[in-house]
This record gives sequence, structure tokens and C-alpha cells, in this order.
Amino acid sequence: MKKTIITVVGRDTIGIIAKVCTYLADHQVNIEDISQTIIQGYFNMMMVADTSQASISAADMSKDLKALGETIGVVIRCQHEDIFNMMHRI
Repeated sequence: MKKTIITVVGRDTIGIIAKVCTYLADHQVNIEDISQTIIQGYFNMMMVADTSQASISAADMSKDLKALGETIGVVIRCQHEDIFNMMHRI
């Protein structure tokens, strides 16, 4: 299984979750875990997704999600689980 960590941060607006999840579903990416909070109007979401059946490369997905984020006013980052873990090790 190939796990990818997707983070979304920005001002809260209607449809953020719907747009991100629709993109992932359209590309055969399964969301395994999701957490989201809104604090004083700021939206923060983290997803763990299984990309083993994805119909798109990791690089293209990362580029597309970044562009999607720009259109809806949030920052979306997409990283392979191993890279995410290495970056956040204490």
C-alpha cells in the first residue's frame, strides 16, 4: 500500500472538503483517515490516503492539488508517508 499525507490549510470557505475529496475519488485515491478543524475561521485538514490504485502519478497529483488549492484559497500539500515521517521526526 502506498500512503500519502495530504494537508490543507487556509481561510475557511464552503466546499473545501468536497472539492478535495472529489478530486481524490476521480483519481481512484482512497481516503483512509481524515481530521479537520476550524479555529477562528481558519481551516486545517490532514488526510492519510491510499494511492496504490491511483490513476495519476504522485507528482501530477501533488501539482494538481496545489493548483486546486490556489483556486479555492488554501494551501494543499501532498507528500509520501515516508517523506512526511522523516520531516516530522523528533
